[in-house]
Amino acid sequence: MAGGVFFLDGKYLNSAIAWKKAEAIAPLDERSRFTLAMAYIKLNRRDWARTELQKLVVTAPEKPLYLYWLARLDYDTQSYITAISRLQRVIEIDPKMMRAYDTLGLCYEYVGKPEDAIKSYTQAIELNRMQLKPSPWPHLDLAVSLIGANRLDDAKKNLDEALRYDPKLPQAYYQLGRLLEMQGKFEVAIDALTKASEFDQQYPEPHLAMGRIYHRLGDRKKAEDEIARFQQLKRAHEAAPETPTSLPN
Repeated sequence: MAGGVFFLDGKYLNSAIAWKKAEAIAPLDERSRFTLAMAYIKLNRRDWARTELQKLVVTAPEKPLYLYWLARLDYDTQSYITAISRLQRVIEIDPKMMRAYDTLGLCYEYVGKPEDAIKSYTQAIELNRMQLKPSPWPHLDLAVSLIGANRLDDAKKNLDEALRYDPKLPQAYYQLGRLLEMQGKFEVAIDALTKASEFDQQYPEPHLAMGRIYHRLGDRKKAEDEIARFQQLKRAHEAAPETPTSLPN
């Protein structure tokens, strides 16, 4: 009970300690072990989380959630082929798990299969629209892929839909700024990038993009200021501990 309370309170180290003390007395039930794994992920201890998830996959191989999170860990460690194999199995067990298709698309991107990525994102979007609270991420991920393929009109539609689901998503505004820059719409691109930096003040990339645009517009002072801000934030990110996971929940 203490482990669960600590987890809900955001005290992940305390929750992990409580669960390990409980486990020394009696085996943990599935729910507690899974939440322990999530606490380890919050603590950026992927190796410990992987051990707990592997135990769950052995004891409950029919439950796709545990296998999905193992694939998430594979993605974080750039083991994309292994992640793809796991995610394909997840989809066999649960063909309606939207997150699995979205993560599979990201993996396909990294192994150089953009068309497979787009198909996976499209499937994720179809399932996403059936949710009570749709996620913006499948649309954002598809938009990034479409921008890479220079399909800017289709990308714009997906970014618009992502922002309908989350009007404060900084990554969506950043990608919108990139797209508008590619179209030569520099002033509105600056507006989008400014929103990205306002909604996440520690986000380096919008400042780099704004510096590039200001340079093209001939505003040297603003360009230098934005590049300096980008470099400052980038150094801060590099000095900070690695984030537990690079994907949305």
